[in-house]
Amino acid sequence: MNMQSIMAQAQRMQRDMQKKKDEINAMEFTGQQDFVEVTLNGKKEMVRCKINKEQLDSSDIEMLEDILCLAVKDAISKVDKEYKAKMGQYAGMLDGLM
Repeated sequence: MNMQSIMAQAQRMQRDMQKKKDEINAMEFTGQQDFVEVTLNGKKEMVRCKINKEQLDSSDIEMLEDILCLAVKDAISKVDKEYKAKMGQYAGMLDGLM
């Protein structure tokens, strides 16, 4: 292989990686725990948080805080799973992109 061919292949791979990353960033991932639902985008930014108030008692605030953290962790794990599924083939090259 000549150097020009290697560079063209690297550029194609870079475009493919960026396309997949953009697809993931545009997706939404929902995490749920009991009466809390959070939605994150592929950048792990929270875009929505819903609390089912009918199930919430004012004495449950501490529990609500814990459940909210668990719901966020659940949504983040879904983002990570999607990255692994779509970007796993580029395993060592992702450090600079994420």
